[in-house]
Amino acid sequence: MDAQVQPIDLSVIIVNYNVRDFLEQALKSVLEACENLSTEIFVVDNNSADGSVEMIRSKFPGVTLIANQENTGFSQANNMAIRRARGRHLLILNPDTIVQEDTLTRLVTFMDQHPDAGAVGCQILNPDGSFAQESRRSFPTPDIAFYKLTGLSKLFPKSRRFGRYNMTYLPVDETAEVDALSGSCMMLRADALNQNHESEGELGAGLFDEAFFMYGEDLDLCYRIQKAGWKIFYYPGTQIIHYKGESTKKGDLLYVRLFYGAMLLFIEKHHDPNRSRFLRFLLRAGIFARAGLSLLKSSLSGATAPILDFGVVFCTVSAVALVRWIWMGGQPAALFYGTVAPGYALGTVVGIWIAGGYRRSPSVPLRHVFVGIAVGFFVVASASYFIPAIGFSRIVILVSLPLAASFLSVWRGIWNANRVDIRKALLVGDAEEAGRLARMIESHPRPPFMLEGFVSGSDPSNGSPQYDSSRLGRFSQLRDIIRLRGIHDVVFAARGLSNQMIFRTMQDLQDLKIQFRMLQEGSDQIIGKASVSQLSMGATLAELPEVVVLRSRRAQRTYDVMMCLGAVILLPFSPLFLSLARLPIAATLRKLRWLPAVLSGQMSLVGCSEGHLSLIPDTWRLKKGVFSITNTFTTRELEIDDLTRAYWFYVTHQSPGLDADIMIRSLREESSG
Repeated sequence: MDAQVQPIDLSVIIVNYNVRDFLEQALKSVLEACENLSTEIFVVDNNSADGSVEMIRSKFPGVTLIANQENTGFSQANNMAIRRARGRHLLILNPDTIVQEDTLTRLVTFMDQHPDAGAVGCQILNPDGSFAQESRRSFPTPDIAFYKLTGLSKLFPKSRRFGRYNMTYLPVDETAEVDALSGSCMMLRADALNQNHESEGELGAGLFDEAFFMYGEDLDLCYRIQKAGWKIFYYPGTQIIHYKGESTKKGDLLYVRLFYGAMLLFIEKHHDPNRSRFLRFLLRAGIFARAGLSLLKSSLSGATAPILDFGVVFCTVSAVALVRWIWMGGQPAALFYGTVAPGYALGTVVGIWIAGGYRRSPSVPLRHVFVGIAVGFFVVASASYFIPAIGFSRIVILVSLPLAASFLSVWRGIWNANRVDIRKALLVGDAEEAGRLARMIESHPRPPFMLEGFVSGSDPSNGSPQYDSSRLGRFSQLRDIIRLRGIHDVVFAARGLSNQMIFRTMQDLQDLKIQFRMLQEGSDQIIGKASVSQLSMGATLAELPEVVVLRSRRAQRTYDVMMCLGAVILLPFSPLFLSLARLPIAATLRKLRWLPAVLSGQMSLVGCSEGHLSLIPDTWRLKKGVFSITNTFTTRELEIDDLTRAYWFYVTHQSPGLDADIMIRSLREESSG
């Protein structure tokens, strides 16, 4: 801080990296919270590629922006702003946070009332409203780090010995002097840092150590603040929400390396190397052990689909072979079950893997099945020509091809069908915001949830009657409404609701298995736990490139034919499969009358309604469909522009997975209707 410049109450410093939508929400909450303070706001952008810089310049012209040309890391980016800050106090704040309206005032007041405080932090809440353990911490001495790494701190959280890392033995609502705070929200006294950089460290702690790229920099700074003679406090009198971006999840190898590597760096920097040598060795060993466990867990969690595929193909080929031998009056050959059947299954799994069918995804893709089963077929068929001893199996291989492909598609279809249940949501806010959200959902072909209605603090006095009738009850009834109606998502309309009220509600409902989301005033985005859902079709289409590569006719035709043939082959087993997939049997079987039209190319499985053909340009390559794209909408009363945008969304996002999703939703809606 320049000594010649008149100081102000507070400088808010936010380091941003590719979280534009979270940042916008954080800045809005900060501006609301600093009305009674003289403040300045810095955003240091570490070369984001998501339009963060442009958003700040257009929507927050009063914010001081420092736009870096590279990712300098958390410490260096904060130091850039600290050197320019004029505040008596500095708030280090993450971009994926929301502060209460009283947070800044209460923290500044606390610092002014405690002149020996070098830093203070408030109560941090997780996105589900629960208390975030990182709100207060102890320094990772070798023994504390060992307890954390081995899991003893989690096993014995109330122990004053093992629970020291997050000080879990202390009540969450009690002000306490602590060792360290979370860098996601930490108010610092400028004097405690000693802004006279010519003699940095002589009277204060200095700035962030730039040797810490990510994690550990807040611990290191708190340690040096204490060494300089200042105290550090945890103050639960106010709260923030921290969404915690998931670029490095706690099970990932990157998280293990960065988090525990920072802990090791802290120990090496601040502790006697001779006294802590053995514990540092244990810590390094523990890091490798945790990394190994993370890798093993990741491998096992991704092995379900390949194991199922191998088993399905092996059993199918073996069953066909057994039927053939029984029919011909021969005996099963051990050579077949030891070579051909497992070879076919292994080739299929390898083919699906090469095609990318085992990448992590909420659903299990269908299109890779055909690539995989073809690879398995050609591998074994080719081998039968070079190995005469297994040549007898060629007819079995050929017959197994469509059957195995069908069975692989069936288990994927059942898996996906049980994952497309519509999530139910309610909005906490007024009728006008509920109506706005409902209209966005109605015009979106694949919304993240369906809106059941809204709750408000009092009886609505205005708003459209349509959405007034969707009022589910009063705010005081919120818990009962969630439980009785099976609500999955609670959306808070920021307009008219204070962040303090929102946070308190989230805490009260944290025992329920629901997801909390935020709808900002005038925004078409819903922000949830480390996710942003775009609901406006207009905004979605505006971000599409001018030239879009459409799905080829050949790919669409191949998909339609394979699905029709699979339906015919599996027709005898259809009641069983449809029951497992929770699909209506009668409605599904009625659709079979259209299979000849699909096989002849007159129709597609998924396409547009006959009455909408005149709206669709020929270049979009859409035919009349057995299942209409508009069947996914909650209402059929859509304007022509809405219909056109919806069909364009489908054309530019077309995939086997989307087709399957539309067919499943259509069948379920037809049954319920």
